[in-house]
Amino acid sequence: MSSKIIAYQEVFMKRRIVLAVSVALCLSFLAGCNTLQGMGKDIEKGGEAIQKAAE
Repeated sequence: MSSKIIAYQEVFMKRRIVLAVSVALCLSFLAGCNTLQGMGKDIEKGGEAIQKAAE
């Protein structure tokens, strides 16, 4: 193989790795946001229950 083809393949593989890592990071951030949002709702419901019990 010529050196140009090898260099192109190396660049292509690096781009695929960067893309795969980027997608994995985005998915993990999205999953984290949903988890925190659910936790916030649970805390809010707990606070409402305490308020009702205090009345």
